[in-house]
Amino acid sequence: MTMRGADGVAGLLLAAGSGSRLGRPKALVEYGGERLVDRGVRLLGEGGCDPVVVVLGAVDVAVPRAVVVHNPKWASGMGSSLRAGLAALPGHASGVVIALVDQPLIGPEAVRRLIAARAPVAVATYGGSPRNPVFLAREHWAGAAELAEGDAGARVFLRAHPELVTPVPCDDVADPADVDTPEDLRRLTGPGPSEPI
Repeated sequence: MTMRGADGVAGLLLAAGSGSRLGRPKALVEYGGERLVDRGVRLLGEGGCDPVVVVLGAVDVAVPRAVVVHNPKWASGMGSSLRAGLAALPGHASGVVIALVDQPLIGPEAVRRLIAARAPVAVATYGGSPRNPVFLAREHWAGAAELAEGDAGARVFLRAHPELVTPVPCDDVADPADVDTPEDLRRLTGPGPSEPI
């Protein structure tokens, strides 16, 4: 089968949460005139991922340029969304870059760096600390899915197998700031009448 994207690397955007502290699902929040879910899809696509799979749960909406997967167990945490997303990836994909919907300041160059590392597992780091996005080669999908519980996502797998992890510094091209509360969003967008709160 013909590989697509960067050596057959797929993208996986986890966007299923309800945004309880934010007051609405993060996928629908607008930043810079763009929904966070669309921004995340663009991030992965421009970074070289094809296809891009989006896991939704608290809200189901159409997402252009993405394959949408509904996670009926979304309320149990990110782990179930990671499992649902990994299970939905295409058979031709040799690896996947996993990103979170609530980190709008991560740019495509971070994704490109993870892919270019050509490592079985690569993690974007900021100030030396591992964050997101994360690259997993296909042979590690089952292990990551097995250990994904609650809100941990791939973190448990990464901590269990530090010998596999290649750190990829991304301080100069991305910022892992999360949008968890209205205050977080205000810090990112700045005050003003157009603030999407």
